[in-house]
Amino acid sequence: MKVVILAGGLGTRISEESEFKPKPMIEIGDKPILWHIMKEYSYYGYNEFVICAGYRQHMIKEWFADYFLHTSDVTFDFTQENKMIVHNQHSEPWKVTVVDTGLNTMTGGRIKRIQPYIGNETFMMTYGDGVCDVDIKELVNFHKSHGKIATLTSILLEQEKGVLNIEEDNSVRSFREKNANDGTPINAGYMVLEPEIFNYIKDDSTVFEREPLEKLAAEGQLMSYSHKGYWQCMDTKREKDMLEHLWKAGKAPWKKW
Repeated sequence: MKVVILAGGLGTRISEESEFKPKPMIEIGDKPILWHIMKEYSYYGYNEFVICAGYRQHMIKEWFADYFLHTSDVTFDFTQENKMIVHNQHSEPWKVTVVDTGLNTMTGGRIKRIQPYIGNETFMMTYGDGVCDVDIKELVNFHKSHGKIATLTSILLEQEKGVLNIEEDNSVRSFREKNANDGTPINAGYMVLEPEIFNYIKDDSTVFEREPLEKLAAEGQLMSYSHKGYWQCMDTKREKDMLEHLWKAGKAPWKKW
């Protein structure tokens, strides 16, 4: 099963870092947060990724092209026909497709653009700016159990995010804006989607979290996998520093590998 990661936005709320690089390439420790997310999926055996790039998309492509340079010791031997020798080679069992989905394309449009790389298969999707310790295997099994088009991972968190109204059978019935009294579930990403999802996306202007998910919810085709563990997005410099502190202290909850 392929994993789609949205990595094309401008990241304006963390402009101190994203002015010079895509937000998913902002580093936690010495690795981009994109790498951390991919390691989460890889831990559960999901190693084929489609990256929806946009803003400074060349930087994502170049990082993967030079992966050995970023992760291994190398010798540049200019006496032997400009030979490069890689020592202590660190590689991942990954197949990564980086797709330029446009600079100003909305989230739904980015997903629509990678349809040729997905085909008629179930796939996973998440955002390139949040980490968590969700059990991916359990998430996939839950999705297979209910037979609906889409599953999202929900968490209880007091943040300024869109609020989900979830029924007792775990179906998502509506979205609304958060208010001051809410301690209710929000959409944390980490979705599992059937290929029918592409029929709900019109074009580049489609915001995935609006028309497609709202329509799926109204039709009873959107289910919630409730996650009671750790999840954290990286919208601000403060949140980036918090993740960095956890990683350096050896207390990163999302690190299972």
